[in-house]
Amino acid sequence: MATAAPREIASTVKKLSHGDRVELTVNSKNLLSEPEEIFGSWRRCLLDYRVDARDFSAPHILTHNELKASREPLENILSQAQEEIDRLYAVLRQHGYVVLLCNRQGVAIYHRGDEGNAGEFKHWGIWVGGVWSEETEGTNGIGTCIAQQRPLLVHGDQHFRNRHTQLSCAGAPVFGPHGELMAVLDVSRVASGEDQGALSLVLDTVTVAARAIEERLFRDYFRCTWTIAVLPCNDERAMLLAVDGHCFMMGADRIARDAFGLDDGRLAGGVPLSAAFQFDPSIFRRNDGRDIPARVNRAGGGGTCYALLTPPLSKSQMARSWAEGIVHSRPRISTLGHLSVTEPLAPIRGGLPPVLTRRVCDYIESHLDQKIGLEALAAMAGLSTYHFARAFHQSVGKPPHSYILDQRLERADHMLRETELPLSQIAAATGFSDQSHLARHFRRRTGMSPGLARWKER
Repeated sequence: MATAAPREIASTVKKLSHGDRVELTVNSKNLLSEPEEIFGSWRRCLLDYRVDARDFSAPHILTHNELKASREPLENILSQAQEEIDRLYAVLRQHGYVVLLCNRQGVAIYHRGDEGNAGEFKHWGIWVGGVWSEETEGTNGIGTCIAQQRPLLVHGDQHFRNRHTQLSCAGAPVFGPHGELMAVLDVSRVASGEDQGALSLVLDTVTVAARAIEERLFRDYFRCTWTIAVLPCNDERAMLLAVDGHCFMMGADRIARDAFGLDDGRLAGGVPLSAAFQFDPSIFRRNDGRDIPARVNRAGGGGTCYALLTPPLSKSQMARSWAEGIVHSRPRISTLGHLSVTEPLAPIRGGLPPVLTRRVCDYIESHLDQKIGLEALAAMAGLSTYHFARAFHQSVGKPPHSYILDQRLERADHMLRETELPLSQIAAATGFSDQSHLARHFRRRTGMSPGLARWKER
C-alpha cells in the first residue's frame, strides 16, 4: 500500500489538462517530475511573468521593419554563422527541423527551413520574426536557453503554454569574444512521437554548431593577435585565448574566463600567459602564417594540454583577399588532440647552420614539381637521414615532409589565384600525384576545395 498513493496521484496528474498539470507541479514539490531546469522555468513563467499556460493565441511575429531593426546589430554574427547554420540544416533537414538564429531577446532573426512547409512553420511561430522570450511564450527552447545560458532541450509538454506542446526545440547559447551572451542557435520541429533517445543527439549537434560559431567570432575579433585553442587532457572543455607578441593575454572566451578567473578588468590590467600555462616563448617568434600544434602544461602542475597556436593575420594578408580572413577564422577546436605535435616544450637548440638551411630550402622550392627524397636532402647536408631530419626540424620548426607539403600547397594556392591552369596541371607542377591528391591536402589545410578557393578569388 505504500506505493499505491504515489501511483494514484501520478495517474490523476496525467488526466489533468496541461495548464492544470503545470500549476499543480509548480505548487507541489512532491509532484516534481520534470528536469530541474524545466521546473524552474515553469515557476518563473507562472509566478514571475504571469504567463497563461492555457492561452492558445499565436506567437507574436515582428513586422518587416521591426525585424530589420533587430537583425542589424547581428550582421557580423550572421556572416560568421552562415556556414555552420548551413551545415546544421543539411544534417537535420530530413527530420523536419527548422534552424533559427535568435538574438538575446528571443527574436528569430534568421532561419533555414523547407520553404514548402513555410505555412505550417509560420503557424507555429518557428520562423523568422518569431518572438520566443520566456516572458511572452513561457518555457521553450529559445527563451529558456537565454534564461539558463546553457544548452537546453524542451520537448512536447515540457513547454509551458498548451499551444506549444506539439513542438520539439533544442537551443544552445552563442557567447561573444568577451564571454557575453550574443545569440541562441535553435532547431525546432513539430513533434511526431520520435525516439526520445535521439533528441539528446540533436541537442549535442546544435551545441557543437553554436560552439563553432563562437570560435569563428573569437578568431575574427582577435585576428590581429595570436589565438590559442587549448584542450586539457582531462574532461574539461576546450578554451580560447588571445595573446599579444609579449605573451600577455588580451582576450579569453567564456570557458577560459571561468577556468582562470578572468574578466575584462583583469585582462585590461595585463595577465601573462605564464599565469595559466607553461610554454616555450620561442614559439611566438615564428610566424610563417601556419598553425602550430603544441603541448603546454597548466601552471601549478595542472597537467598537460593539447594546444593549437594561430599566428596573427597581417594587414597585407587581409588586404590581399577576403578569403584569408575566412580561412583564418575557421573553427579548429574539433581538431585538438588529433594533430601531430611538432613543437617541443623546451627551447630548440642546435640545428643546421643558417647557410645550409637556406640552401636546402632553396633546393626544395626549386624542385617542387619533382619527387624530393629525404636521402638527397640529407646528402646535401652531409648527415644521415635521421640526424638531418632532426636538425632540419630544429632549424625550420617542422619536419622535412611537413615543410615540403607546406611549400607545395603554398605554390598551388598562388597558381590557383594567379593563373588559369587546370587543376590537373597545377597538381603536376607542385609535385602532387594527381588532382585528387592535391584536393585532399588543400581541403585539409584550408577547409575548402581548390576549385572553391579559385572561385572565391574571382
